[in-house]
Amino acid sequence: MNNTTSHYKMEFQSETLADEELATITGYQIPSKQIQWLNENHWEHVLTGARRPIVGRVYARMKLAGVTPSAVNPAAETWTLDLANVS
Repeated sequence: MNNTTSHYKMEFQSETLADEELATITGYQIPSKQIQWLNENHWEHVLTGARRPIVGRVYARMKLAGVTPSAVNPAAETWTLDLANVS
């Protein structure tokens, strides 16, 4: 590395959990068992064509932090400007 390059290598993570991460969370390597665990523990997931579960990374972080993820997008909610109290 030269002086103009950073000495720190930034790693980019996938938007979805890797197979090993999903196995760590569920305790299972077998996809059917992972799906069963995800369903029993109310984790949102999608299935690939090969019937392997896919879990979003941000969703997993929220679940593990005890935050209840919501499909509602607060930024997309409609609002109105209330000028009733402005003089």
